[in-house]
Amino acid sequence: MPFIDWQSSFELGIENFDDHHGHLVSLINKIYDDYTAEAPSQVLGSVLEELIDYASYHFLIEETWMDNKNYPKLEQHSAEHDKFRATMIGFKRDYNEGKLNISLDLLMFLKSWLIDHILKTDSEYRVCMAPRVVGLGTDIV
Repeated sequence: MPFIDWQSSFELGIENFDDHHGHLVSLINKIYDDYTAEAPSQVLGSVLEELIDYASYHFLIEETWMDNKNYPKLEQHSAEHDKFRATMIGFKRDYNEGKLNISLDLLMFLKSWLIDHILKTDSEYRVCMAPRVVGLGTDIV
């Protein structure tokens, strides 16, 4: 059973971003699966690194798109991304230094943050940009 079940309520109707979010969900599910299987530390650290890298990639694409569309809440949205990225980099540093273990608390943080971000913060740009997203699938990297 996955840690996060993909739900239609997560879909923004922007194919590339929905695909990105689905991939982030799959990475969190992989960390959970490895955690419950008591995978070696190196495996968990590798997937955590992949999650950080992919989230950074997604944030860049999303923010570039919002900037190109003159999204009025871009600065707030970017600040939320920056805070998450900094938190995750801190987790990864502490994990590498042996000060942090992958735990259910960390997994719950990831799950809660991602779901909340999609359903609240990302949904705001979907609603705000709705009149302008016709044909959107072709103008996102």
